[in-house]
Amino acid sequence: MRRIVKKSVLPIYAAAGMWLIYCLFFPLYALWHFLVVIAATAVVFVIFKKLCPDKIIEVKEPEKPEPKPELSPEVAAVVAEGKLAMSEMDRLKKSIRNPEVKSKITQIMILSDKIVRNAEVDVTDLPRIKKFLNYYLPTTIKLLNAYDRMDEQGIRGENIGGTIKRIEDILDTIIAAYEKQLDALFADEALDIETDIEVLDGMLSREGLKNSGPGEARQGN
Repeated sequence: MRRIVKKSVLPIYAAAGMWLIYCLFFPLYALWHFLVVIAATAVVFVIFKKLCPDKIIEVKEPEKPEPKPELSPEVAAVVAEGKLAMSEMDRLKKSIRNPEVKSKITQIMILSDKIVRNAEVDVTDLPRIKKFLNYYLPTTIKLLNAYDRMDEQGIRGENIGGTIKRIEDILDTIIAAYEKQLDALFADEALDIETDIEVLDGMLSREGLKNSGPGEARQGN
């Protein structure tokens, strides 16, 4: 707990009021006039200071967030590479004018970030994530760069128009593939959870703590 002293402002206001009252009703041109008003102000300040003492408030200290564990050099390199890729895709999203393509790039970025960030949670996924970073993501960025460059030309000839259309069509396939990639990263965890469920289910059955069917009365009733 941390203590905070909250000083009352009333003594200051009272002292200022004393000066104002004296100036309104009494002369203030001789030295002794100033001495009188200063003395009166001091008395008023002391009186109000006693009547309105400082308040002490106890405030709970904010809990310091636990520091994140340091990443291994290998994981840190993967995360840094992912950030660079996200930065390039964000640049392309801002440059490309087609709102539908922009929306699909956003989906790709969200999935890509989740895939890369999984390296911080499960290092066993590093080989799969590195493959994603070394081929799938750079190829996607290469296609988006080509789309942006061709779209800037402002024409839809056979080559430019056909290439732009093929890139637009494959974006949905990329999103679906990235979703499968992310899902695959959780295969081991899903298997572990399934095993835990089966073990727990077996223990509950052996201990007679599991109902054999919905709506059955509990044992002992």
